[in-house]
Amino acid sequence: MQIIMYLTKVFYKVGDIPIFNPLYIHAYIIHQWLLNFRSQPLSVNQKSAIIFSPHQDDETLGCGGLIALKREMGIPIKVIFLTDGQKSHTATPWVQPPENLIQVRKQEATTALHILGVEVSDIHFFDLIDGTLNHLSNEQYQNTIKHLVELIQTFKPGEIYVPHRKDNHPDHECTYKFIKAAVDQSQIELEILQYPIWIFWLSPLFIKLRFSDLTGAYRLCINSVLEQKKRAITVYKSQTPILPPRFLKSFLLNHHEIFFKAQPKI
Repeated sequence: MQIIMYLTKVFYKVGDIPIFNPLYIHAYIIHQWLLNFRSQPLSVNQKSAIIFSPHQDDETLGCGGLIALKREMGIPIKVIFLTDGQKSHTATPWVQPPENLIQVRKQEATTALHILGVEVSDIHFFDLIDGTLNHLSNEQYQNTIKHLVELIQTFKPGEIYVPHRKDNHPDHECTYKFIKAAVDQSQIELEILQYPIWIFWLSPLFIKLRFSDLTGAYRLCINSVLEQKKRAITVYKSQTPILPPRFLKSFLLNHHEIFFKAQPKI
């Protein structure tokens, strides 16, 4: 176990040097291109919002600044987690066993969101098994969509935030599909904004990613709440030590969050 842990740490340290990590170079170029040339400024509005997160930490990485800014203004926010997180980083055996990791990640999420201003009563866990969203039975899928529709119709948000439809992670992409289907069935007029987590890192341009996938980009300045977001991210102690350092730094140090308003057909 110690050997595996050591090799994993070495891999991430080497990968943290840009010249050895083409994924970092690709992510950095795409991100800077969007920030500086292909995005419009976004202001926080008064609309209530639901943040849909496939795993415990995606909501803070992708939308932590937005959540903090809206809560500062007293705007109602709900955060919905679709999976239980039990299969997180199964290649790293020193991480908590699944039965413990579920509770650890729930507690981390609750604490992180408290830092961002979200009450426990506004956090909901669907508890679907991590890594299975694209393998649900028809009955499970229909029940999930039904539950999502009920949540949307009850809360009646003005906005919904969900991972990018091409975020190159099965749970993330399924979350988008589920929410899009639920919104269509809810018949409530609202805006869907997509937030990127892995898309810049794992979707090579011109291979898995097209310029059309990056249209409708907006940048939200989170300078005033960046330290708050950092504190919330560091709460995820089961996750942060085993995420690629450069990947993590892109969320810890960036003064903007990117969102996509375009909603292409899927």
